[in-house]
Amino acid sequence: MNATASQPEHARDRSHPEAAMTTNKSTEDGRKEGRRAMNTPPVVPPQAWEAAREQLLVREKAMTRARDALAAERRRMPWMAVEKSYAFEGPDGKASLLDLFAGRRQLIVYRAFFEPGVHGWPEHACIGCSLGADQVSHLAHLNARDTTLVYASRAPQADIARLKTRMGWEKIPWYTITDSFDADFGVDEWHGHNAFVRDGDRVFRTYFINGRGDEAMGTVWSYLDMTALGRQESWEDSPEGYPQTRPYKWWNWHELYVPGAAIDPEWDKVSEAGEAAFREKHDG
Repeated sequence: MNATASQPEHARDRSHPEAAMTTNKSTEDGRKEGRRAMNTPPVVPPQAWEAAREQLLVREKAMTRARDALAAERRRMPWMAVEKSYAFEGPDGKASLLDLFAGRRQLIVYRAFFEPGVHGWPEHACIGCSLGADQVSHLAHLNARDTTLVYASRAPQADIARLKTRMGWEKIPWYTITDSFDADFGVDEWHGHNAFVRDGDRVFRTYFINGRGDEAMGTVWSYLDMTALGRQESWEDSPEGYPQTRPYKWWNWHELYVPGAAIDPEWDKVSEAGEAAFREKHDG
C-alpha cells in the first residue's frame, strides 16, 4: 500500500531512510505471506493529481475521436449480400435469418458456445461467452435504434431456455444453429459478433468483430458503433441519407419506449440545458 497523508512526513518521502525501512518491512511482510511486492506509483497532492489526470485526458480524448472515426469507416464498409438461406430453431419453432431481425432494420448475431463438447456443458455455456452475456445491457435501448441483438448456439432450445433462466439471461433472444451459419460467418471455432442490415427481404452482412474486439461489446454504444447505420445521431460522420436524430432526444426509460412517440417535454428541457452547458464549457 502507498503511504497516506495521515502518516508522518518521512513515511511519505521515499528518499528518507525511515521511509526505506518502512518500504522494506512492507516488502518483507508481503514475501512472508507469499505475495509479490507491488511497485506502486507515488502519492501526490490533489493539484499534482489533477495535472497528471489532465495530461492523460488529452490522450483519452484522442482515442475517443479515433474510435468515432473508426465507426465512421465501418458505416462506409461495402456490404456483402447473403444469398444462402439459413435455418434456426427458436422458442417459437423454425426461423430464418430474416426472422431474427424481428422486423427491425439491423441485426447483430453473437455466436455463443453452448453445446456438447464445450467446457461447462450442460450446466453452463463457455465461461468467456457467459461473461459476455452478463455484460449485455438492456436491449430496449438498442431496439429503439431499429436494431436487434440475438445469441446463437448449437444447443437445443430446451437447454437454452434452462440456461437463460438459471443465469438470468431471459431477455436475450437465443437461437439454435442448425446448418453452416457458424462456419460461413467465421464463428465455427471461436466467438464473434456479425452485423447485418436488411433492405426489404434482402439481407447483407456489414461487419464482423471477434477476438479481443468482443471484450468491449455489451453496451448500446458498442453494438451501434459496429452497425451499418451507427448510433443514428446528427453529430456522426455518416453517408448522406442515413437516418439521424439529435443525440439525447431519443433516450428513454427502458420500459417506456414507444415507436414514433414525441419527446418527453421535461426531458427535452433537461437535455437542452445539458447540451448548452457542455458547449459552453468545451467551446468557450
